[in-house]
Amino acid sequence: MALRSGGVKPLLLGPRATTGLGSPPFATGVQPRAARPDAPTSFQPSSASSRNPGAPRESPAKLTGLHFPDCSGPPSCRTSSSARFPQRLFDWRHDSRLLRFPSCYPSPRTLRRPSAHFRSVTYFRFAGRAVDGLKRRSRLRLGFRGSRAQHGFLTSLLHGEVFEIEEHISERQAEVLAEFERRKRARQINVSTDDSEVKACLRALGEPITLFGEGPAERRERLRNILSVVGTDALKKTKKDDEKSKKSKEEYQQTWYHEGPNSLKVARLWIANYSLPRAMKRLEEARLHKEIPETTRTSQMQELHKSLRSLNNFCSQIGDDRPISYCHFSPNSKMLATACWSGLCKLWSVPDCNLLHTLRGHNTNVGAIVFHPKSTVSLDQKDVNLASCAADGSVKLWSLDSDEPVADIEGHTVRVARVMWHPSGRFLGTTCYDRSWRLWDLEAQEEILHQEGHSMGVYDIAFHQDGSLAGTGGLDAFGRVWDLRTGRCIMFLEGHLKEIYGINFSPNGYHIATGSGDNTCKVWDLRQRRCVYTIPAHQNLVTGVKFEPIHGNFLLTGAYDNTAKIWTHPGWSPLKTLAGHEGKVMGLDISSDGQLIATCSYDRTFKLWMAE
Repeated sequence: MALRSGGVKPLLLGPRATTGLGSPPFATGVQPRAARPDAPTSFQPSSASSRNPGAPRESPAKLTGLHFPDCSGPPSCRTSSSARFPQRLFDWRHDSRLLRFPSCYPSPRTLRRPSAHFRSVTYFRFAGRAVDGLKRRSRLRLGFRGSRAQHGFLTSLLHGEVFEIEEHISERQAEVLAEFERRKRARQINVSTDDSEVKACLRALGEPITLFGEGPAERRERLRNILSVVGTDALKKTKKDDEKSKKSKEEYQQTWYHEGPNSLKVARLWIANYSLPRAMKRLEEARLHKEIPETTRTSQMQELHKSLRSLNNFCSQIGDDRPISYCHFSPNSKMLATACWSGLCKLWSVPDCNLLHTLRGHNTNVGAIVFHPKSTVSLDQKDVNLASCAADGSVKLWSLDSDEPVADIEGHTVRVARVMWHPSGRFLGTTCYDRSWRLWDLEAQEEILHQEGHSMGVYDIAFHQDGSLAGTGGLDAFGRVWDLRTGRCIMFLEGHLKEIYGINFSPNGYHIATGSGDNTCKVWDLRQRRCVYTIPAHQNLVTGVKFEPIHGNFLLTGAYDNTAKIWTHPGWSPLKTLAGHEGKVMGLDISSDGQLIATCSYDRTFKLWMAE
């Protein structure tokens, strides 16, 4: 009698049907299921509680929903008795490797989860579909439930291979629970509504402060989510670390003082007595200048700008067979001193540029040579009229009637970059690559101040017109303004990106200009203690800056782009570009009467510029 329950019509076999090979179908030698003591005698339908991940894993047989009323296993696991299993349900043909199910059982198309691995060498068909279990290791998703103890059907079917089910329900459940806990923590975190504070917190956590298209609300939510993962303690710890680093940085940058010699105290008192009357005189002149009508001042400035625009190269002279590193006008504007890398210093007549003296004494590159403030005016030629410095740390003093140095200043062991006279002519300042600058008292013939304060070598130094202040520029990209009457650093010039190669005070008393290796010139205000303007001056590093010495009506800069430029003051707009050198401009100066400009270059020449 045949069973009918759908579209598939099963084949009829006898009670002891065999294959063409004369053996039971799928005979594998595996212990029959009925012979095992743990084999159940029948299958029971599963309950809905089997979907619980914590419940015992159910068997594939139960998952597939195949129920055998008289037997717990497939034909390969039962005896030949026809009473144990209805043979008419299946048609086993080993030669054609065909396995057919009646339509009353679930189609293999519904086999979806979980996965089963078949590694049998036998090719078989489920309802006409072939599966290669050896080559493909197919994974079938089974969509039914069953008991773990009742998986003998598929196990025996696949020639003793193990049926494995990979369940990730517990892992997924843990992830979902963790996400719920994170969201719960996120709801309990208080985030500031100030967008600047939110950005500061994100920056402290190492996250981008803003994303493309992100608004304040989305930024707050992102911070809340980050804090729910890393915890609010991470932000507190970051703030504490920042405070500690800030404190340590402040302690590192803290200025400390120590007691100096009595000669330094005497010098400070002398400088104070010298500078105060000059400051009063400068302020009185500023008041008188302010009383001049605005139209008159404007017309005077226009005439000055017109003359500056007409500046031309008046004289060009080859100064040495090595580059010329520095040039400086005498106080009476009748001589020009040049320093060369050959170790020679030369004095030239102005404006005809004839050689007057050759000063021999240095054995290496000379960094600078400067005239005494009273030289050629009231000072005798036999007295010290000039000072120079070189890369070997030597500092020499010169007179105008001799080609040999009058005296040597000893104390430096490394390169001395610049030397500058105090406006009184009594003191001499030197900058050194040992990260310090020094003040020498030539009347007492001793060093009265050895001042540190830069983290790298100090390159340039300038004195205030009153004589009360000194400004230094260092290779650490910082500048400092020192009060010579008290010894305190009254202003820290921070803003340049590279080394400061030039610094100069304006005659108005409150403006300072600095030139740097970042190709810019910055103007600082002593009253406001900040940078008031940044001039994008040149296309290469700026080697020197100089204010017009009478009223400071314009600013002169020179750079390694082979040019020098003139800028208005105030306004800082370009007036004139002095182009003509074939090499880098290494030094510049303006005569005391403001009529001449001198530039010296790497091309071994110096040039004089004069208005037509």
